[in-house]
Amino acid sequence: MSRKKKVEESTEEEELALPEKAEEMVNDLTESIEENLEDSVDDEEVEDTKELEELSKEDKVVNDETDIANLPGVGEKTGQKLKAAGYVDMMALAAASPLELTEAAALGEATAAKIIQGARSKLTLGYETAAVVMERRKNIKRISTGSAQLDDLLGGGVETQAVTEMHGAFGSGKSQVGFQLAVNVQKPVDEGGLGGGCLFIDTEDTFRPERIIQLAEANGMDPQKVLENIVVARAYNSDHQTILADKSPEVIKKNNIKLIVVDSLMAMFRSDFVGRGTLSSRQQKLNRHLKKLKRLSDIYNVAVYITNQVMSNPAILFGDPTRPIGGHILGHFSTFRVYLRKSKGENRIARMVDSPNLPEKDCLFRVCPEGVRDVE
Repeated sequence: MSRKKKVEESTEEEELALPEKAEEMVNDLTESIEENLEDSVDDEEVEDTKELEELSKEDKVVNDETDIANLPGVGEKTGQKLKAAGYVDMMALAAASPLELTEAAALGEATAAKIIQGARSKLTLGYETAAVVMERRKNIKRISTGSAQLDDLLGGGVETQAVTEMHGAFGSGKSQVGFQLAVNVQKPVDEGGLGGGCLFIDTEDTFRPERIIQLAEANGMDPQKVLENIVVARAYNSDHQTILADKSPEVIKKNNIKLIVVDSLMAMFRSDFVGRGTLSSRQQKLNRHLKKLKRLSDIYNVAVYITNQVMSNPAILFGDPTRPIGGHILGHFSTFRVYLRKSKGENRIARMVDSPNLPEKDCLFRVCPEGVRDVE
C-alpha cells in the first residue's frame, strides 16, 4: 500500500470519528452543566430554607407578642373565652374596661385590670401631637351615598372610624340610604366604595334582598355577588342586638367588612324597656352597645351607619316637634347626626344637626327606584 493511500485512509477514519468525538464532548459538557445547576439549585434551596426558618422565627416572635393568651393572668382557657367574646387582639383588650372583661369572661376585677394593663403596655398609648393625629386620619376613607349633595353634606360621604346617625319619621329614607351604602361599599375606591362587604343588623325586619338586587342592577353590578358580600343578622331583642355586635369581630375579619349598618338602633331598646323606671337601665345598656360599635369602627377602620326612630314633643306648639329618641347619650355619641324629612314626591331633605367639623346646613336629594340620587 502506498504512503499516499495510507494518508487518505487515515484521513477518512479521522473524519468518521469526528462526529463521535463531538457527541462525547457535548455529552461531557451537558453533564458538567447539569451538575453545576444541581449544585446551584441545592445552594438556593438551602438559602430558601434558611430564609423560611428565619421568617418563621420572626412570625413566632410577633405572634407571641400579639397573642392575648401570652398576657399575664390570661392563659389558654381565659384567652379562648376572651376571643369568643370578641376580644381578639391587644387593641380590643386595651380599649376595654375591667367591668366589661369581668362580664365577658367571668374574671375577677383585679385580674381583668391586670390583663388590660398588660395589653396597654404592649401598645403605644398616651399623648401625641395634633400632627400625628392628622397623619393617622389620612387612613380614613369615605363611602358615597349615591348623591353628590348628600355626600357634600357629610364631608365627602359616610366616614370610617365614625358613627353616622340618620333619624326621621317613617318613609323619610333612612333605610334606603342604608341599602344604598350596603351596595356602594362594594365598589372600588375610585368609584366611591371601599371594595369590602357590609354587616347588616336588622332590628325591624325591613331588610329586603329584592331591593338590594334592584340597586345593584341600577349600578351595573352583579346582583348575586352583591348579595353574597352582605352579611345579615336579624335581632329579636336588645340582648340579641348587643350580642350580635359583640360577636361581629370574627365576621368582620372573615368577610372583609368595611361597613356596619344597624337599622334601627333603638327599636329593640324602645320595646324592651318601658316606663321611666327602666330608663336608667336602658341608657346604661345602650351606652355599652354604642361604645362597642365605636370600638369596632376604630379597630377595624370601618364605617358605622345607624338609623334612629323619632317621637313628637307635645310641648312644642310652633315649629317641628319631631325629636330623635335615645336621649342625650345617643346625641353625644353620634359623630355625625343627620335629620331626614320628606319633601315633594321622591325628594328628601337632609339636615346636618351635629358634627365635630362640618357646618349645620340642609341639602336636597331623592330616593327613586334606582336608589339614592341627586335631584334633577
